[in-house]
Amino acid sequence: MSSENPIIRQLPPKSREVFNAVWDSLAPADQRSLKTLITGFPSDSAMLRVLVKLSADQIKMTFGSKHRVAIVGPANVGKSTLYNLLIQNKHDRAEVSPLPGTTRTNQSADAGLFNIVDTPGADAVGYVGALEQEQALQAAREADFLVIVFDAIQGIKQTELELYQTLLSYGKPYIVVLNKIDLVRKESQRVLQLAAQHLELTPEQIIPVVARTGENLDKVLLAIAATEPGIVAALGAALPQYRWRLAWRSIVSAASIAAAIALIPLPILDFGPLLVTQSMMVLGIARIYNYKITAARARELAVTFGLGFLGRSLFAQLSKLGGLPGWLLAAAIASSTTVVMGYAAAIWFEKGERLSNESLKKLTAVMTQSLLSRLKSLGKKGRPDQQTLKQQVEQALEEAAIGTDRSILDQQAQASASAGEDEILLDG
Repeated sequence: MSSENPIIRQLPPKSREVFNAVWDSLAPADQRSLKTLITGFPSDSAMLRVLVKLSADQIKMTFGSKHRVAIVGPANVGKSTLYNLLIQNKHDRAEVSPLPGTTRTNQSADAGLFNIVDTPGADAVGYVGALEQEQALQAAREADFLVIVFDAIQGIKQTELELYQTLLSYGKPYIVVLNKIDLVRKESQRVLQLAAQHLELTPEQIIPVVARTGENLDKVLLAIAATEPGIVAALGAALPQYRWRLAWRSIVSAASIAAAIALIPLPILDFGPLLVTQSMMVLGIARIYNYKITAARARELAVTFGLGFLGRSLFAQLSKLGGLPGWLLAAAIASSTTVVMGYAAAIWFEKGERLSNESLKKLTAVMTQSLLSRLKSLGKKGRPDQQTLKQQVEQALEEAAIGTDRSILDQQAQASASAGEDEILLDG
């Protein structure tokens, strides 16, 4: 892979060698996954947790023993804080305090993608310090990958440099992390340059982080993943599902708002507030799929999908059947067209494909029937207020299987091209 790749630039020489070997070992599909990950990896820590959870499930099903990653470095540089960011179970949290030597023994836990080991300060002195140092170095020797942490305020002194040289002698792939960069924000570039100079690296080969907040945690995870084919494969497999889960959150929110809007006595499914809601949803989904788009373009796409017309047509047909109040039909159709628009947007941003009119009609009809079956009990109690309706729609959609498994919608869309209109209405 090109040396201009952002992952390559942040890897020190030894880790770069490992990355190139891993890259050469990957199947073409996994190479494409890694390229996609580089541009689509989330920086938000909450989003990262969603992706890691999905990837962890994939690794659990596919692989045996996990990659073992050790966090090593001098005392009081934030190793335990970084460790606590990565672990899956809160019960495995390490004690954190501003006092040096808080961590006395190695502590390991599941980080989802790999097993993570927190270690004591590896630069301690005295009898107790020597024991702690040996524990840390033993963890480093047994690890598959090292996260070497230094402090942006303390810098790289002779003791840190000696520790670094010892860790390098183990021949492990590694990254260098400079923590607490927020405390030297105005001088961050100079601090990075000095650290790189001492370690004989380039500034790009040091990852500045704020372990306290999770800043640049995505870069740390990507660098670790890049040296282990199993992690790359798991992340690549989980990325589409991760993005859909995040998109589904936006869709559920917009669809419930659309239902509430439909209660307003304005021309059915044909007025500004509904289009604004759907346009903002499209814009949000574009960001999740790393697709650059303006608010105006999002509105154009929402109009292009033509679901307003489909909604009005479906309302007219279902109204003829009778038995349901108009407000309930309007709410269900407003919600279902919003859901289908969100799905169509996800397909567009992911694959550059536009769903056919038949697919849009089929999905809208099926979704409307599904929502009506969930909401019809409301019709027996009289017209609800907007908040009640909004909550009911949210609950119905959050419990829907398509929120975690988009393949259900994919299959419906693929099967709809040859379906006639009568079949569409009967499928629900």
